Amino acid sequence: MEFELLADSIKKINNKAGNAAKSAVNQLLTLRNWAIGYYIVEYEQGGSDRAEYGTRLLRNLENEISERGMNVTLFKACRQFYLQYPQIGSTVSNQFNLPNFEKSSTASNLFVTDPEQLINNLSFSHIREIMVLEDSFERFFYETECIKCNWSVRELRRQIKTNLYVRAGISRNPEALLKQTAINSKESNTLTIKDPFTFEFLGLDAKDAVSESDLEQALMDHLQEFMLELGQGFCFEARQKRIVIDDKYYFIDLVFYNRLLHCNVIIELKNDEFKHEDLGQLNAYVGYYKKNEMMAGDNPPVGILLCTDKGSQMVEYALSGMDNQLFVSTYMLHLPDKKKLEEFMLKEMAEMGMDV
Repeated sequence: MEFELLADSIKKINNKAGNAAKSAVNQLLTLRNWAIGYYIVEYEQGGSDRAEYGTRLLRNLENEISERGMNVTLFKACRQFYLQYPQIGSTVSNQFNLPNFEKSSTASNLFVTDPEQLINNLSFSHIREIMVLEDSFERFFYETECIKCNWSVRELRRQIKTNLYVRAGISRNPEALLKQTAINSKESNTLTIKDPFTFEFLGLDAKDAVSESDLEQALMDHLQEFMLELGQGFCFEARQKRIVIDDKYYFIDLVFYNRLLHCNVIIELKNDEFKHEDLGQLNAYVGYYKKNEMMAGDNPPVGILLCTDKGSQMVEYALSGMDNQLFVSTYMLHLPDKKKLEEFMLKEMAEMGMDV
């Protein structure tokens, strides 16, 4: 054996052992967190002194335990984990010997990720990203694709925020879409994927991908319906309105005038979740119109940001101290065809060797 081969062999075995150790720790943390959720819910339902602690239970637990990582945020996540993933209960009980544990049956539901697949392939960080989704089938979709494509937490978060589930639901060819998504996620962690968003009344034809520009064009094709959706008094003024700020060209997606409010209404379309910088850009456009486009008798312009998702707290903080009237709304998305997605997921499960 040559020296280089000796060194390489040691490196490989060290890496393999290190990866196995990390995997074991991740699995144990996942099981631990489910068990924590179990104890919290059991206490909330039957603790002899639960009334004494009441709404401050989790805060009191944080103060009492006072160990690193044991905080209210974790406790909330653990409780939600326990409630949303009953299928791993037996595995957790076998590990920690939970008292008074009764197995919950999920066998009747085909679209529930196998507990061993879940624990062996997804860290609790992955699971926390998925838990925010209210629909159980949507969670199953992301669990399956994450396991199949071996997504990092960052990649999983990006796929959720760019609505892969919705795109697959309204796509003619979800297999091709997900295949390309898998390729893209391996090639680049920063690749931007256009979102397929639409309003219910637009009636866009099915296609492999529906982009932000498709949405804008559809709004133009259905201008009357869109203006009715906005409310009374709207008059269309411009699309991709070019303005100049600091010797640079900027383009406002849509500009309306409301004859009842006597003001311009500026609309920006964003193909992602709400971000404060989007609101900052919109605020700049509103400020430009207020300074350069207002006529005698006009009220200050109004800005509306249409985005795929919004967090009420972030909106509240972003609006704080702004003089302009800015509003954030969300796209009215087509619901994905759940039956078509179910059939597709059956194929995915079969390809992964899962029992169907």
